[in-house]
Amino acid sequence: MLKVMKAKLKRNTEGASPARVSKLKFWLSPLIFLVIFIGLMLLFAIPMGLSNALSTIMNTAFALLVDTCLYIMAIAVIMGAVAALLTEFGVVALLNNLLNPLMKPLYGLPGAAALGIVTTYLSDNPAILSLAEDSGFRKYFKKYQFYALTNLGTAFGMGVIVSTFMLGLNVAGGNVVIAVLIGNIGAVIGSIVSTRLMLMQTKKAFGTEEYEDNVPVIAGSASTGDSKKVGIGMRVLNAALNGGKNGVDIGLAIIPGVVVVCTVVMLLTKGPSPDGSYTGAAFEGIRLLPLIAEKINFILQPIFGFASSESVAVPITALGSAGAATGIVKELSAAGLVNAHDIAVFTAMCMCWSGYLSTHASMMQALRRPEMTGKAIISHTVGGLAAGFAANWLFKLVSLLF
Repeated sequence: MLKVMKAKLKRNTEGASPARVSKLKFWLSPLIFLVIFIGLMLLFAIPMGLSNALSTIMNTAFALLVDTCLYIMAIAVIMGAVAALLTEFGVVALLNNLLNPLMKPLYGLPGAAALGIVTTYLSDNPAILSLAEDSGFRKYFKKYQFYALTNLGTAFGMGVIVSTFMLGLNVAGGNVVIAVLIGNIGAVIGSIVSTRLMLMQTKKAFGTEEYEDNVPVIAGSASTGDSKKVGIGMRVLNAALNGGKNGVDIGLAIIPGVVVVCTVVMLLTKGPSPDGSYTGAAFEGIRLLPLIAEKINFILQPIFGFASSESVAVPITALGSAGAATGIVKELSAAGLVNAHDIAVFTAMCMCWSGYLSTHASMMQALRRPEMTGKAIISHTVGGLAAGFAANWLFKLVSLLF
């Protein structure tokens, strides 16, 4: 329909006066938007019922605001304080010197970026933003490198939580510890792919010469000024509080992206209530994304090697929430539908993707580069697929050798 309307506009505007062209565009833009908007609402309203669909949207948004956004803000405050302390006492500078020979060839980033891997692995994706807002951390990055931190940090988000959860499962088909270890290796491979692809885009946008420390931070540097004039106690207190203040600003900045994007992803991913009905409760949905994945399972099977088609729902759900994806893993494990091989692939993809569709937009918005969101998402989509592919074949290789 959109192509037909564009063709009609082109025919009507050929040789037309500027006033007539302006009038046609005035009417066409809102009409196209209304057609798309009404179509999307019908997509949810027909199976769920309009009242239930609207109620689910509001309840899901509220649950995300209270349970997810405030949790992320708490992480951002704590990690902001930690990042400021690490900068204040020279840890970031030390890591940059020690790890630069490793990070540069693997990721094309300075050694300081390794700190982003550690913080996100121990917490969640937005923890990288707490580091990014610290001027002592930013100074090691050229501009084209700096915005690839979104992809690097997201690839390790909730790593310790996902890994610990998977280790607690009892499944057949191999050693779960080895499976989780392979999954972590797969996530590393996916992170390299994602970051490198993003760097290709940022180099085109920013070049390779300008450093990022010229860009002002959201809430000011966590630096306490001349540290020689204050005692160590005041240095700790000032750095921690200033860094925590940065975390509050980051937490507020990411709320719109998380609530809006994650609500849509959840509606497309989750299904009805346990009895099969729609009640208007939070996190109900039409299961469109898993259904699409099931239809193309003949393509996904050689790539990921899942033991059952139901397993496809795990990486699909991880697009919006790694926590929700682990819940599905638990259900599949209880039903005996997964094995150790699947655990390796689940670990890699849940870590590497870790809800990036619901955080990438808000993270880029917080970094004041919303125009880079699409490039970051495309790069990370490929990275997550690479993580699952790598974990699949690494597990098969290890199984053959041992």
